[in-house]
Amino acid sequence: MYKYTEFDRQFVRARAAQFRDQLERNLRGELGDDEFRPLRLQNGWYIQRHAPMARIAVPYGELSSRQLRQLARIAREYDRDYAHFTTRQNCQYNWIPLHQSAEVMELLAEVDMHGIQTSGNCIRNITTDALAGIAPDEVVDPRPYAEVLRQWSTLHPEFAFLPRKFKIAITGAAEDRAAIQWHDIGLQLVKNEAGEVGFKVFVGGGMGRTPVVAAEINAFVPWQQILVYIEAIVRVYNRYGRRDNLYKARIKILVKAEGQKFFDAVNEEFRKILEVDAEGAAHLIPLRELERVSAHFTLPQGVRPAAGGFQPGRYGDQQQAFARWLERNVHAHKVSGYRAVTLSLKRVGQAPGDTTSAQMEAAATMADRYSLGELRVTHDQNLLLPWVREADLYAVWHAAKDAGFAVPNIGLLTDMIACPGGDFCALANARSLPIAAAITERFQDLDELWDIGDIDLHMSGCINSCGHHHSGHIGILGVDKDGSEWYQITLGGSDGSALSGKTQAGKVIGPSFAADEVPDVIEAIIDTYRAQRTEGERFIDTVRRLGIAPFKTAADAVRSATAVRGEAVPA
Repeated sequence: MYKYTEFDRQFVRARAAQFRDQLERNLRGELGDDEFRPLRLQNGWYIQRHAPMARIAVPYGELSSRQLRQLARIAREYDRDYAHFTTRQNCQYNWIPLHQSAEVMELLAEVDMHGIQTSGNCIRNITTDALAGIAPDEVVDPRPYAEVLRQWSTLHPEFAFLPRKFKIAITGAAEDRAAIQWHDIGLQLVKNEAGEVGFKVFVGGGMGRTPVVAAEINAFVPWQQILVYIEAIVRVYNRYGRRDNLYKARIKILVKAEGQKFFDAVNEEFRKILEVDAEGAAHLIPLRELERVSAHFTLPQGVRPAAGGFQPGRYGDQQQAFARWLERNVHAHKVSGYRAVTLSLKRVGQAPGDTTSAQMEAAATMADRYSLGELRVTHDQNLLLPWVREADLYAVWHAAKDAGFAVPNIGLLTDMIACPGGDFCALANARSLPIAAAITERFQDLDELWDIGDIDLHMSGCINSCGHHHSGHIGILGVDKDGSEWYQITLGGSDGSALSGKTQAGKVIGPSFAADEVPDVIEAIIDTYRAQRTEGERFIDTVRRLGIAPFKTAADAVRSATAVRGEAVPA
């Protein structure tokens, strides 16, 4: 993990002190709410439906046990005893009073954390593969580059007020586990025929009202030049991106509208930075700087490859439960003798991605005992232990069971992504959490879940798509119709992973459904798959083979509230 330097610490503490001054002036009436709003947003503080929401940055998803304990303390002492982990690998609180926000900022700074640029029209938290640095299929570890990008983009004076928020994802593995083509900029680390490291660059991806898959703009940018190339992209976006229409302000709209003209403008800007700008070459990443940062991401002390493969023992009546957990929640590792372990945050009684302070404390203890004090926040709203010795897996399983993290459902239907929705978010049209809870309760039979197999279910409470519904094999979108909550269903979406295939948005199967119909609709879709699949065929492949027609027919057959004289109510 990257360790803060004294400069880093002074920077974050100064930012916390600056925020305290701004907050106190606002509370005294010396700084109006309109003037204070962009200042608090730049530090991750929103005003939501019921209370302020704080978004805490977890750069590329890496957390230390010390940091997680501090997050647990904040949940316990300032919130309602829980926190929420998001698809951008961040942490959110939903109930911290604004007058206590400066205290929280100072507590975060104590453990090298903050909320800087987790909101606002700027470059947001840079995300990556939760298995970065440990995946067997990794070509290049993306974390050093993600850290360089983080430092470069933090409070970048030219990009503090872009037309809209801006998101970057990076992967260094053969399989894309970071959904890079659903981002404003997606970066894939590659090596050319000479063995040189560079980036394949994608631009213009995004979900929301208009889902667009990012297009490849450059097949190989040498790693030394990647900051210059990203700067060229963002400069062109900053110059020409629409500021007159909130819904058309994202870079995806500009790229879609201009096409090759946009690409040409970026490449010309790239040339000018290097050849015309004063000290343009100073934007290149020096080898010594990459080496300095990369030194933080070497194998942790004490990690040594171990001979032999993992052979689980015999555990009596616990054999099947342990074997299921091993298959679903335990992942291959590039270091022999080690595995990565996912702690599932998807279970009955808690919203997807939620953890209590006690559970965070338990996860921190597990990290100290079994994972060298390190955890990851995953793109799928779970936690991951990256450095577990195979010899410790049985003990880890027991510890995970005690903390409520051991549901063997990773990659299955109940391992769903869901945003907080209308229960918290002021932008949401409908609630997500009650729908997530109803589906989770409906599919509690592990034998049934395992028979259904791999499936991505993603749910958003509004068109902003924080739950990534467009990329779900099954997507659920909350919509508002005359003040009522309705839900649109999509099928066949993909995040670009090996399971899902080529990145694409799901297709709407028809008019929206009422809230109480959604669990029946999901069950009807699943039953259709189980009846129509060929041997060994996964859900996403069945959908692509058959098309959406049979699933639409099955879904419409269970309409009740949305059926009028045998006809579906229009969306």
